[in-house]
Amino acid sequence: MAISAMAAGCADHSVPKAQLPELDLSNPLLAPCDPPHATPPFSKIELRHYEPAFDAAIACSRAEVKAIVENPAKPTFGNTIVALERSGALLARIENLFFNLLEADTSEEMQQIALRVQPKLTELANDISLDTLLFERVKRVYEHPGRLNKEDRMLLEKTYKGFARKGADLSAADKELYRTCSSELASLTLRFGQNALSATNAFTLHITDPKVVAELPGFVKEGMAAEAAARGEKGWTVTLQYPSLQPFMTYSSNRELKEKLWRANASRALGGEFDNTEIIRGIVNTRLRIARLLGYDCYADYVLADRMAGSTQAVMQFLGELLSATKSWADADYRTVGEYAASLGFEGPLMPWDWAFYSEKYKQEKYALNDELVKPYLELENVKKGVFLLAGKLYGLHFTPNREIEVYHPDVTAYDVTDRDGTFLAVLYLDFFPRASKRSGAWMTEFRCAKCVDGVETRPLISLVMNFTKPTSTTPSLLTFDELETFLHEFGHALDGMLGKGKYESLTGTSVYRDFVELPSQIMENWATEKECLDLWAEHYETGEKIPAEIVDRIVAAQNYLAAYLNVRQLSFGMTDMAWHTIEKPFEGDVEEFEVESMAPAQVLPVVKGTAMATSFGHIFSGGYAAGYYGYKWAEVLEADAFSLFKEKGIFNREVATSFRRNILEKGGTEPPMELYVRFRGHEPQTVALIDKILFVK
Repeated sequence: MAISAMAAGCADHSVPKAQLPELDLSNPLLAPCDPPHATPPFSKIELRHYEPAFDAAIACSRAEVKAIVENPAKPTFGNTIVALERSGALLARIENLFFNLLEADTSEEMQQIALRVQPKLTELANDISLDTLLFERVKRVYEHPGRLNKEDRMLLEKTYKGFARKGADLSAADKELYRTCSSELASLTLRFGQNALSATNAFTLHITDPKVVAELPGFVKEGMAAEAAARGEKGWTVTLQYPSLQPFMTYSSNRELKEKLWRANASRALGGEFDNTEIIRGIVNTRLRIARLLGYDCYADYVLADRMAGSTQAVMQFLGELLSATKSWADADYRTVGEYAASLGFEGPLMPWDWAFYSEKYKQEKYALNDELVKPYLELENVKKGVFLLAGKLYGLHFTPNREIEVYHPDVTAYDVTDRDGTFLAVLYLDFFPRASKRSGAWMTEFRCAKCVDGVETRPLISLVMNFTKPTSTTPSLLTFDELETFLHEFGHALDGMLGKGKYESLTGTSVYRDFVELPSQIMENWATEKECLDLWAEHYETGEKIPAEIVDRIVAAQNYLAAYLNVRQLSFGMTDMAWHTIEKPFEGDVEEFEVESMAPAQVLPVVKGTAMATSFGHIFSGGYAAGYYGYKWAEVLEADAFSLFKEKGIFNREVATSFRRNILEKGGTEPPMELYVRFRGHEPQTVALIDKILFVK
């Protein structure tokens, strides 16, 4: 498989075949994948298969790269750039499977495997990117590219920059320093994520007194009882998983228990058995060393040189502009809820563990809206039907369950995704509910991306992983409005992956700049409050009644009343991210104090000592958003401007949807993102679109 992948990818017939090691095809990770659609054979894969498969695939990758380096022919785009792109296919398949499952369905043994495998993968990546002879070939093609189309030029640019940004131009001594730093960084980020998950799972609040839960809505009590039963406990249990934690914080008046829960959640991995503070120091200092080696003052400068924003200065200006325009309104939101709490007899400042309860009560009183009113219209199966219907109306997509496709957990379902004309586009896996083996949050990921080799197209395998409210013995899974938005958000990423087209896997789907990747996801959230869309599917799960327009109007009004607060909260995350990655000397200070100082300009709620989000902030310390969290707000500017075209022409307008599909979703990273956006919208976006969206009701 690895031979054919490499050979088929190279248009230049002077490329020699690599002398690949013989593969043990009894290992299901090394054998060709099963039909339909060559999906992973999950039922055949055992933990013992991973390390031998990684070792074999790494050996194959080394052989493929060796063949490129030793090719006596003059370096060309085909025999060097495309050959590199096609190399490592077997390893990529195994990596995608293993590391996706490491987050979605992990175990202690799997985490240990990851710790053993990661150094080997980092060593391989460094051996490739720091190979002087290989970079010479890449550089010769870069300097003398010949006639290439736009997609080929993008691949050449990305390949050359990738080598340069990974130390290829460094001296021999500095290459060794880079090698050491990158290896340390890979290990640290992996340990950070494992600690955050362990800290999340380590805490539960078990309640046995019926009086404590008597005031809670039925769906909250049922969920807590189901959690307790699943753990073999009597009574009611709350965990730090969002669908368990947030309802209790929202509806319980028990300040003592809520403070305990909030502090536990806000101090995950801050000290104790799963402490991440020293790991954070190691991560940011190692990133700084890498940036300095590569000629940058700080890690943010290094990251942002390859983003739409372009520079640290541009990001800081962007965040500052949004903060300046909305901070006073966010403070007003806090005062409004605080004054309301005082009118009910609450004394003292409103603390973070009070916020969800009183903001919810205020929302109920002013807008006559609460989760119990909305959730019956958001039964998960209906929501799924609605999301699929929306994709059908916009892009002509069809989703058909396929039970022949193996899944990695009983909770997971798999779908064939086809186009309007019946053409197969992708496999979509849906994994909805929390479990101890899954990290918190929601995300889209890919087991395989799209590519086309010699006219033969490989279509993607996409997975959506969420942590939604579980069904109980008496009630189906009923989502909150926030969970509906989360589904739409992640499904937007899925559309980006499923509709991607192109010759090169590294340029298709979500393989775009980090500050562009959130546009397809965030624009989808807009349909959550469009009555015309909701009428297609949002029905009361017991009566069949369509969601009333009055409730939708209340949802919109309630969203707007805290829009400034939520905006500033998100800005604070982006600001602390930038602070961590604009340090210009090694950080030896206190993690908690650093966070407080970095978030101070955007602080709305009181600061609580002994807490810090940094130690569980996986986006920037174990994910791909270091110096990139601002991208969520950046994409909000894009989506606010982009969705205004749908509002102008019609939310299901075929012409607008087709343009968005052709120019954004299908293109991936095959062209510069601003060119693609302007081609769709007709002009560059401006921050005023988002500011108006946040403040228009103020």
